[in-house]
Amino acid sequence: MERREFLKTATAATLAAAASAGTAAAQSATTSAKVTRPQSPDMLYRQLGTTGETVSAIGLGGYHIGKESLDANASIALIRKAIDSGITFMDNCWDYNDGTSEVRMGQALRDGYRDKVFLMTKMDGRTKQEFNRQLEQSIGRLRADTIDLVQFHEVIRLEDPDRIFAPGGALEAAVAAREAGKIRYIGFTGHKDPIVHLRMLETAEKHGFHFDTVQMPINVMDAHFRSFEKQVLPVAQKQGIGVLAMKTFGDPYILQSKTVEPIDALHYGLNQPVSVVITGIDSDAVLDQALHAARTFKPLSETQVTAILDRTREAAMTGNFELFKTTPHYDGTAANPKWLG
Repeated sequence: MERREFLKTATAATLAAAASAGTAAAQSATTSAKVTRPQSPDMLYRQLGTTGETVSAIGLGGYHIGKESLDANASIALIRKAIDSGITFMDNCWDYNDGTSEVRMGQALRDGYRDKVFLMTKMDGRTKQEFNRQLEQSIGRLRADTIDLVQFHEVIRLEDPDRIFAPGGALEAAVAAREAGKIRYIGFTGHKDPIVHLRMLETAEKHGFHFDTVQMPINVMDAHFRSFEKQVLPVAQKQGIGVLAMKTFGDPYILQSKTVEPIDALHYGLNQPVSVVITGIDSDAVLDQALHAARTFKPLSETQVTAILDRTREAAMTGNFELFKTTPHYDGTAANPKWLG
């Protein structure tokens, strides 16, 4: 199916591919029924892989809402404004801003807001013990009896899949938490190299496990350099895994390259066969920008895509504007190995 038709049918191709996956997909099923959430006519919504869940195509990034520069009350108000505007996908992580991001999101999701969102957070722990410790803290901070999606965070080393799938590893804890109703779906994230993502997917296949989601960089420069879009995205599609796009702006170095405007970068991400484009939102202006991108999005023609990639090619070739791939600057677990367990 062509990309334009894919976008119009909201991942119909992915659903069809996953139907043939059979056994592997069945092993990821939870006992929780999918949840129906309010939708806004001004927001795009897409299927999350083969989970049966419908989520907003724009996701609110958890890191930015916990920054010290953003007042706590302003952060809470911003999260609620995003939800009131139709954003249902909430991103977070156990280690973001030393837990402040989860605390603020938990406060924002009181007063009935929790029922309006699909809540995701991430765990750094590679061992069963460390994963469980972090999960309990996240549940407390987020004030949530159940977290919709938990992902293994920063899968950036070739040995990470081995540790996660080892006896006594984090996967055992995640599966047990799913069976206990503490979480509903399981995924993983990473930003370093497509090879590591592919190895994680291969390791899962060898163990008969099917991930519900995978989070990866998808942006206007990724296509030129160690590309997740070219190498990992097709595999995830084939397996019926919901793809969560991140690093749209390279936080924020891609924009500093002066090769693309924010709206074009967001539209490029939305043009990919992904379930959600997660973007950092730390002000009303940035939220309005993301909402405008969703409201004005139309599938890009091949000519439009080619023009964007032509503008970014030279700047992208060395990875200088995707520092999460080429430097340790974004590797929180590398700076804090104790988080891994």
